[in-house]
Amino acid sequence: MTVSRRQFLAASAALAAPAAPVVVDSHIHLFAADQKRFPYHANATYRPPAQPLEDYVRFVRAAGIAHAVIIHPEPYQDDHSYLEHCFANQPSPGFFKGTCLFDPIAAETPARMAALVAKNPGNIVGLRIHATQDSKLPPTTSGAIRDRDLRAPALRTTIRKAHELGLAIQFHLSPFYAPRIAALAGEFPGTTMILDHLVRAAYGTPAEYEEVLRLARFPKVVMKYSAVQYSTKQAYPFDDAKPLVRRVWDAFGPERIIWGSLGHTMEDFRKSDALLDRMFDFAGPADRARIRGGNAMRLFGFRV
Repeated sequence: MTVSRRQFLAASAALAAPAAPVVVDSHIHLFAADQKRFPYHANATYRPPAQPLEDYVRFVRAAGIAHAVIIHPEPYQDDHSYLEHCFANQPSPGFFKGTCLFDPIAAETPARMAALVAKNPGNIVGLRIHATQDSKLPPTTSGAIRDRDLRAPALRTTIRKAHELGLAIQFHLSPFYAPRIAALAGEFPGTTMILDHLVRAAYGTPAEYEEVLRLARFPKVVMKYSAVQYSTKQAYPFDDAKPLVRRVWDAFGPERIIWGSLGHTMEDFRKSDALLDRMFDFAGPADRARIRGGNAMRLFGFRV
């Protein structure tokens, strides 16, 4: 068969064209519609409407999302039944990874983490710890699993076990707590620590956020670019957050930023995708591709 010059040039251009970046949502919550089978915990800190797996599967196929990390949410507390249901019914093999939620100061937590990891081999990638309450309040010791003392010896025992299990520690925190994360990062330099939601800059002072940026000195600390609304006083497209995003980039670099909170609908996804390009308009395509998914693929051990 003779190939025309036009056909040859078209084929060459197709081969030379860069592949579309792999997209990974590193921060998604899912909530069952069947509240009898998967009820919210008595200590649920909020009770959201359903955002079920079945709807999410249809969405990710339409959006072209390659993988997602389910952040096990507070309404279920330490009951991981729905997370395990999602693992058992994922859209393709290896599509999901997930985090777990246990009381980080409870004596039984290391053993419970180990049991969950063994039951779901390769699927659990992190333990999430919440520290967002007013700095004037004392740490909690019981009740809903959040706002425990980040300086507690028992919490260090939990982190040590998480590291043995190959889990990252994922912190949902306000800027005030950055120095306490620094102490943990210094004590556990081999443990990956992920900072959610740009560390909610609007919930702290500029001086406190300087301490957040200083966390970049620890090579295993990763920033999650997600939920930008927590770091802004404006409506979408949150232009007042652009200088902060640039400072995060300057501190952490393109290989220690991951992307999350892409939404549940195509409208959500298009807005999130456009916002990433707007926020990182100073970065080249290769670096934005790392943030869109390349870094998360490596960090969480996803396969193409």
